[in-house]
Amino acid sequence: MPLFDADTLADWLQHLEGLHPSAIDMGLARVAAVRDALGLTPSFPVLTVAGTNGKGSVCAMLSSMFRAAGYKVGTYTSPHLLEYNERVRINMQPADDAELVASFRAIETARGETTLTYFEFGTLAAMRQFIDAGVDVAIMEVGLGGRLDAVNVFDPDVAGVVSIDLDHQSYLGDTREAIGAEKAGIFRAGKPALCADPDPPQSVIDVAARVGAPLQLVGRDFGFMKEGEGNQWMFWGAQGKHHALPIPALRGSYQMGNATLAIAMLDEVRSQLPVGIGDIKRGLLEVEWPARCQVLPGRPQTVLDVAHNPHAARALRLALDQMGYAAKTHAVFGAMGDKDIGGVVSALADRIDHWYLAAPQLPRAAPVEQLQTAVLQTAPQALTSAYGSVEQAWKAACEQAAETDRILVFGSFYTVAEVMAAQHGNGSR
Repeated sequence: MPLFDADTLADWLQHLEGLHPSAIDMGLARVAAVRDALGLTPSFPVLTVAGTNGKGSVCAMLSSMFRAAGYKVGTYTSPHLLEYNERVRINMQPADDAELVASFRAIETARGETTLTYFEFGTLAAMRQFIDAGVDVAIMEVGLGGRLDAVNVFDPDVAGVVSIDLDHQSYLGDTREAIGAEKAGIFRAGKPALCADPDPPQSVIDVAARVGAPLQLVGRDFGFMKEGEGNQWMFWGAQGKHHALPIPALRGSYQMGNATLAIAMLDEVRSQLPVGIGDIKRGLLEVEWPARCQVLPGRPQTVLDVAHNPHAARALRLALDQMGYAAKTHAVFGAMGDKDIGGVVSALADRIDHWYLAAPQLPRAAPVEQLQTAVLQTAPQALTSAYGSVEQAWKAACEQAAETDRILVFGSFYTVAEVMAAQHGNGSR
């Protein structure tokens, strides 16, 4: 019998949140033991994606292209925005509550006295569902780092690292070299390993050489270039070229790099899962990934972005510059207390006219006083307003923004999620 049992997903999630004394427990031995007890051995290709930023976008593009080709696709990503079910998708559709409950129950029974974190439980549940559903391919997003992340208990057929920058330093190290070594921990002997960071740390190259993974680097082994007069581009890589590709549906010029890595990874399993050029084009045109430089319909222009570290904030700055004119930018900003808030603010301070500051509703959130201090240290003349909740900050921005202005919501997944929930409840502008 399971140690715990419940019929609702909400009860299970509450149980998982309190199951392990630490939200993060680096190491694979515990989760590997439960994997083996469950007999979770995928018979389909697994594509694993790591990186400081861009992981989710690469997973979304891979899933969209494979789906366009008619394959049954399992996609595991984190965190979610509104519902836990978003993390586990089959053919782009979130898993239903009953399926997740069944997987959690099976894991609870199999684990015995072995402790698992919330994320480890979820990773095993996702793979169990993919196996039960008979998917043709699984796309797995690393949660944190790579080497010791729960996703890494499943050997990838292709491993991709999107970007390497400073984040989660208390777990991964204080330098790009240290963080690069952690992310390269998903590489496997004899299996394609790809890195899309244009300036890869030497540690990534060294790890690939040590484990015997054939490493491909962007700019050297694969890449892209503009093609023709219009918005078309050409991918080139180890398996050949793809011409006349459309710009991805996801906004931001940085998405070109993400698309390039996705196509390079897809090409590495073409002998098992061939995808035609028409399917690649369709997948790029139809890909959806909420809150990644997402522009909502209507006026004033509203942009949702989960940028929560300096690397992502710099990419967001560039994307905003490419969106065209806005008379003023009103920023709804909330962040976690363990993030480099000053670095995030610095990347965008001269692009924001009015800061609407609030703490998301969870213990890790930075108090509004900390946010205000960070903004004023970087931009002493900045206009700031503090609010008791993200929803209040959002409503204030909506009331004060003119039609020719822009509202930017960023700083954390949780900040964006609370605005999305407010829109759901009250109707969007």
